[in-house]
Amino acid sequence: MKREGKPTQHFFTYYNRTIPENWNAPALTDYNGTTSYTYGEMAAQMFKLQILLEQAGVGRGDKVVICSRNCANWAVSLLAIAANRGVIVSIMDAFAPADIESLTNHSDAKAMFVSQNVWKNIDVQHLENVNLVLDTDGFQLLYARTEQQEKAYEQYGNLYRERYPRGLQREDINLPTDNLDDLMIINYTSGTTGAPRGAMLTYRNISANVQYSQEEIPNHAGWTEVCMLPLAHMFGMTIEFLYQVAGGCHVYFLGKTPTPSTLLKCYAETKPYMILTVPLVIEKIFHSKIFPALRKPGVKTLWNTPILCKIVEKKIYSQLMNAFGGNLIWLITGGAALNTSVEKVLRRIKFPLVVGYGMTEAGPLVSYEHWYKQPVGSCGKVVTRNEIMVNSPNPRSEVGEILFRGEHVMKGYYKNEEATQAAIDSEGWLHTGDLGLMDKHGNLYIKGRSKAMILTSGGQNIYPEELESKLSTLPGVGETVVVGRKGKVVALVYPDPAFDWSKITVEEQMQQNLETINGMVAKYEHISAIETVEQEFAKTPKRSIRRFLYK
Repeated sequence: MKREGKPTQHFFTYYNRTIPENWNAPALTDYNGTTSYTYGEMAAQMFKLQILLEQAGVGRGDKVVICSRNCANWAVSLLAIAANRGVIVSIMDAFAPADIESLTNHSDAKAMFVSQNVWKNIDVQHLENVNLVLDTDGFQLLYARTEQQEKAYEQYGNLYRERYPRGLQREDINLPTDNLDDLMIINYTSGTTGAPRGAMLTYRNISANVQYSQEEIPNHAGWTEVCMLPLAHMFGMTIEFLYQVAGGCHVYFLGKTPTPSTLLKCYAETKPYMILTVPLVIEKIFHSKIFPALRKPGVKTLWNTPILCKIVEKKIYSQLMNAFGGNLIWLITGGAALNTSVEKVLRRIKFPLVVGYGMTEAGPLVSYEHWYKQPVGSCGKVVTRNEIMVNSPNPRSEVGEILFRGEHVMKGYYKNEEATQAAIDSEGWLHTGDLGLMDKHGNLYIKGRSKAMILTSGGQNIYPEELESKLSTLPGVGETVVVGRKGKVVALVYPDPAFDWSKITVEEQMQQNLETINGMVAKYEHISAIETVEQEFAKTPKRSIRRFLYK
């Protein structure tokens, strides 16, 4: 299925309008923090940093790392790099310091914006090409390789005042829009045990995503949004930040991985018009608040009685809407399957739930449909300016791999031609690795994920193969499969029969291994338990573990 659309326009086309129009309106705010910008202040800080990068010898096409917790200054850093026609390199701040150093070097970055918590564990001697480092707490200088970079930092404030003697004015906003096909982002979504995979996304890829969102889900000045997903991931960066500013919205940033209770408090205070979250958060709210009420005898009777059921439906709708702040227009989820029982209740009460589908390599949107049109179990239709197909003889009844191509598809993986060729074929189709069906109306139904990625409740991606690679090196581990269970990570291990078990029990060794592995990985990747199995894992003829058999 192919959906045509208007030609892609640069996302800065929106910004050149929304920044002057909303000059004194709030733009970016750290929730429970001290940093906040109006649109005019955001633009001023962005232009100051752009001058600094320019003076420090960081120019068009040069790579700049951002590695920090979610915050308003993360967002401003990205805009400054983009205003300088540069390339943003997004790296999770939760990665191990050695991985951050390695990915920074792999990206050929010349500069970095990092939080103090990240920088204190980085050895600058390991950074091969970085000439300038600023913190994201207040844009203080952390490192300058040469006198030129140090001088640039000392003088950029004066240069800004010389360039804008009256201060930045609305009429000064003229961000570049002639570089659609330049590289904009190298997105490293995970640490690496082999050749790194940094998805290369152009200004066209990101702009097409922002434009689709504005066309299909227009937002407006004065509306609020809470950015809870990691900005280092494409959903958080593009849909919770770039698209919001394109409409003049006010974005609140949660700096820490949120709990459901933290989120609900934030929603009550900020009253967002849109919420992007992972299925686990919605399911936790249902299991704690909705399902227990529906099991009560009186409520259960009303729920199953025609006409009277409207009383319960209205009550549940009101409770949920109030829980999400009261102004909700769209509740968007994706990344993993939503519990069918939860989805059916939300559809029945006509709650504005959207189950979408996307991936980093599409920057991120692949499919979407408005909640009042979306069939249960579907993740919508392909987004405009793109096309999608299910690679099977009969896509309506026979599951096949989902293929995608168009304006959203990345250029490839940075300095990894082998991975690029495996992902994008000669006809431009991105092989998603996900399996699905498509009905006669073009609605996509995901039936399986051949990729084994685990999505946490905080929106973090965990790649089991990386944990398995580390686990397999530990004493007594013969084979291992890492799985996700209700937001937790569990390792299944077949103990090595060749290991000397005369000196230690299996249970003791696995407990030691659990402590060791959790000391080797980011906190959000921590394994909650190691469970042993009595037999080797089932394998394919190629001796690959049939991981889909294990949960």
